[in-house]
Amino acid sequence: MIPLHHDSCFTFHFADDRIIPRFHLEGVGAGQQVKVFKIEPTTGKRLGLLATTAVGKDGWVDLSEPISVRGGEAFIAVPEGQPPEPNRK
Repeated sequence: MIPLHHDSCFTFHFADDRIIPRFHLEGVGAGQQVKVFKIEPTTGKRLGLLATTAVGKDGWVDLSEPISVRGGEAFIAVPEGQPPEPNRK
């Protein structure tokens, strides 16, 4: 069966301030490259590249430097080989 919709990225939204040293990407294989972008939470517009790294064992992404987020902020993780999403306006 072919799904009707498939997101090409993983979106993380936060209600509280957090320091993120690692996160999990379900279904992404170890060794696959991932780019992490800060986004505008309401529009999804990319605001800047935060990190480029590789997925580790069992889909875990360990960041070389933790990402600090404030309540209400968000970021996306885009696995390499996924079509880039256009910036939404």
